[in-house]
Amino acid sequence: MKHLKLTIVFFLTAMLSFAEVSNSEKEALVALYNSTNGASWNTTWDLEAPINTWHGVTVQDSKVVGLNLSFNNLKGQLPSEIGNLIHLKSINLGFNKINGTLPNTISNLKSLENLELFLNQLEGNIPSWIGDLKNLEVVALYSNKFTGQIPETITNLAELESLELGSNYLQGTIPYSINNLKQLKILSLIDNQLEGDIPETIAELSKLEELVLSNNNLTGVLPFQLSQLNNLSLVMVSDNNLNNDYITVVNNNPKKVSLFLEDQTVVDKD
Repeated sequence: MKHLKLTIVFFLTAMLSFAEVSNSEKEALVALYNSTNGASWNTTWDLEAPINTWHGVTVQDSKVVGLNLSFNNLKGQLPSEIGNLIHLKSINLGFNKINGTLPNTISNLKSLENLELFLNQLEGNIPSWIGDLKNLEVVALYSNKFTGQIPETITNLAELESLELGSNYLQGTIPYSINNLKQLKILSLIDNQLEGDIPETIAELSKLEELVLSNNNLTGVLPFQLSQLNNLSLVMVSDNNLNNDYITVVNNNPKKVSLFLEDQTVVDKD
C-alpha cells in the first residue's frame, strides 16, 4: 500500500509539472523538435511524456530554464517559436547540423546567460540584437558560417565572460569598444578574416585569461600593455599580417606573462 501511494504521488507530481509548463513554451519545444528532425535525434523526446522528462530540458518552478541538446544530431533550422522560451537561462545546441540564420525572436530571451551554438552550419550576420541580451555570460558561436562584421552592440554585454566567435567568415575590425567587456576572461576570434590593428583597448580587460586571434588578417603590433594583465596565460596571434612574428605563449603561471618576438623576449614580467 505504501509503495502504491508513493507511485501515485510521483505520477501526480509528474502530471502537474507537465500541466503547469505554459502552452507557449511547450509549443516552442515541439516546434524545435519538428524543425530539426526530432524523430532522428540521438536521444529523442516522447512528446506524450511530461516535459520535465524530455532529454536536455530543465524545468524549474514550471518554467523551461535550460535546453541542452548538444551532440544530438539536430538537422534543420531553428524555429521562430524558440523566442517563446522566455525563461531560458541556458541554451546549448552545439555540435549538430543546424543551418539557416538566427531567428530574430531569440532577442526575446532576456534571461539568457549562456548562448552556445558552436559547431553547426549557421550563416548570415551575427545580429545586432545580441547586445540586448544583457545577462549573457557566455557566447559560443564558433565553427559556423557567420559572415559580416562583429556587431558593435556585442560590447554592451557587461556580464560577458567568454566570447568565442572563431572559425567563421567574419570580416571588419575588432570593435574598439571591446574594453567595455569588463568581465571578459576568454576572447577567441581565431580563423576569420578580421583586419586592422589589434585595438589597444584590449589591454584594459583586466580579467582576460585567453586571447586567441590567430589566422586572420590583423596588422600592426601586439599592444605592449598586455604585459600588465596578470591573469593572461594564453596568447595566440600567429598567422596574421602583424609587423612582427609572435610565437604562441602558454603560461600556467598567472603572475607571469611572456610575449616573444621572433627569438627575442620583448616582455618578461615577474
